[in-house]
Amino acid sequence: MTELAGHRVQIIHNKSAGRHSPAKLTALRAGFEARGAEVVLSECGPGLEIAIDHAAAHVCAVGGDGTVRHVALAVARCGRSLPMSVYPSGTVNLVHREFSAHHAPHSHAERVMRPGRECSHYSVQVNDTLFLACASVGPDSRTVAALSPRLKRHFGRLAYVVALVRVLVDWRRDKIEILCEGRAITCEAFYVAKGRYFAGPWSVAQDARLGVPLLHVLALTRARRRDFVWLVWALLTGRRADALAGVTAFTCTALTATAAANLPVQADGDIAADLPAEFELRPDPILFR
Repeated sequence: MTELAGHRVQIIHNKSAGRHSPAKLTALRAGFEARGAEVVLSECGPGLEIAIDHAAAHVCAVGGDGTVRHVALAVARCGRSLPMSVYPSGTVNLVHREFSAHHAPHSHAERVMRPGRECSHYSVQVNDTLFLACASVGPDSRTVAALSPRLKRHFGRLAYVVALVRVLVDWRRDKIEILCEGRAITCEAFYVAKGRYFAGPWSVAQDARLGVPLLHVLALTRARRRDFVWLVWALLTGRRADALAGVTAFTCTALTATAAANLPVQADGDIAADLPAEFELRPDPILFR
């Protein structure tokens, strides 16, 4: 494990993140500098490309899961093995939740700088991008597609409720074909889980782990309003979603999904692609502290 004292830490932050705080960003920078790191600040967000500093020994992503996803993609493409950490300041922070890590800026810096073992976490390639926690096609992805960025910026998670109401009013059911290891599955919605958490402290695949090179897939044969409500109720009450009637659950390392319509793919809270899409476990893990 690289000793970070005396090395450069690149903090990549998103000003448009749901809970962005200039004061916490300043405290986070001070926390790293107090422990001997040289810090460089970089901004990311809509319309801004992420460039990994050539001299960085560690990258700290400050934002929600969308920010973490974009930073992880830049790290994966930078051509060297570079550890990351996540400081939460977004509307939803599923990746940070996996670590049960600190929210205080100085505590986060202390944990990252402290010598210890890095964790290997496997991401998922979906077409030309990746995700770390979860992806879905169906009512959830249509909800994210209907989300108002302005409402999300001002009202946080409440904006998802508004978007969901729109989807419930204009409900759609599209046939989706999943191809996996020679098996064809027809469904109307599906979820791909890489980590435990989905949309908060809930789980569509309780056995999924970021550090295990395996995809957990749940396919809903029918995605009527009542099927979706039963799934949501199972998540809220802690029941296993893979035990519900009408759900096909399996694990794999790759799959292809197609549909007659160009349905949106939600990945870590963003629309990342449209069907047809290929999902494949990336062989090289991303290192996290």
